[in-house]
Amino acid sequence: MSLPLPDALPPCDVAVIGAGPSGLNAALVLGRARRDTLLLDGGPPRNAPTRAAHGVFTRDGAAPLDLKREALAQLQPYPVTHLEVQVADVQPEGDAFRVFLEDGQDVLATKVLFATGVRDLLPDIPGLRERWGRSVYHCPYCDGWELRGQAVGVLGTDDATHHLALSLTSWTREVTIFTDGPSQFTDEQRLDFERLGLNVVEAPLRRLEGDGENLACAYTDDGAFAITALLLSPKQEQASALPARLGCDLNDKGRVLTDDVTGETSVPGVYAVGDMTGAPQYVMSAAASGMTVAVAVNTRLIHDARLREGARFHKGARVPEQEDTVERQHESTTGEPDA
Repeated sequence: MSLPLPDALPPCDVAVIGAGPSGLNAALVLGRARRDTLLLDGGPPRNAPTRAAHGVFTRDGAAPLDLKREALAQLQPYPVTHLEVQVADVQPEGDAFRVFLEDGQDVLATKVLFATGVRDLLPDIPGLRERWGRSVYHCPYCDGWELRGQAVGVLGTDDATHHLALSLTSWTREVTIFTDGPSQFTDEQRLDFERLGLNVVEAPLRRLEGDGENLACAYTDDGAFAITALLLSPKQEQASALPARLGCDLNDKGRVLTDDVTGETSVPGVYAVGDMTGAPQYVMSAAASGMTVAVAVNTRLIHDARLREGARFHKGARVPEQEDTVERQHESTTGEPDA
C-alpha cells in the first residue's frame, strides 16, 4: 500500500531500500511471507531512460516505469508499505537497525535489504548522455534484436569492449569499434576483429549527432561514420554510499560483497541484491536475486524466532545454521512448477 508519510513509522521486520526490479520483488516475496515490510523508494530505476525492457518473461517490450507501476500495484494485498522518500542514514541499534529518512522520520527495522543499484558513469562526449537508453546502450541482449542488420558502433578499448563487440555479431556484422584514442587491445583481440571484419577506429570520438534521441552519425578525427546505435560498457559506482558507510565490505570493483547463499553482507542482518552486488545486469536477474535473498531473510527471521522462543527445542539441542535452512528451503522448491 502506498501511503502519504505518516506521523510516526512503526517498527518493521524488513526495510527494503530501493525500488528497482530487485527491491520490488524482494518486497513482494517478504510481504507474501507475512513480513511487515517497508519499501523505501528513492526514485526511478536505473533503466528508466530506456524505451522498453526486453528479455522479461511474459512482458517483453514493456516500458520500465510501467513495470514498476504494476509491481507496486501488486504489493497492495500484502503488509508492504511503500514510501517515496530518500534514506539519509542507517545505523545499528541493538540487534536491529535504525533507518533515518531525509524527511526527518526514522524507523526501526529488524533487517535491512539494500537494493540501491549502481550508477553509470558515462563518458563526456557531446550527444551521448541525452541518447542514453534511446540509441546509446550497454546491453546487446536487451536491444540487439532491434538493431539487427544495422550499422552500429562500440565505444571503448578494454576487455569488456572486446566481449561486447564480439557479442554484437549475433545481430549484425556492421560493427565499428571506436577506441576514442590509442587502442589498448591485445594482438589476439585485434585478430578477432579482423577475422570478423569489424572496423577499429583509433581516433578521438568528438560527438554524436542524429534526429533527436535517434543516433545517425559518429564524428571522429578520422571522419564521420553512419551508425544507428552506439554500445558501451560504462564504468559504474554504487548509487548509494549507505552500504559502505554502514560497514559493508566492497570488492575491488566496488561491488558489495555478499554471501553466495543468503545475500547477507559483511554486516550481520544487512543484505544486498541486484546490480550493486555484481550480479548480471538484466531485469530478470535482478528480480530473481530479490526473490532468492528475500527467502533467505525470511528464513533468518524464522531462525531468530526459534532461537528466542526455544519452544520446539529441548535444552541443548542444536539449532540448524541459517545456511542449512536456506539451502533446504531452496531444495524443497526444486521441481515445483508453481514455486
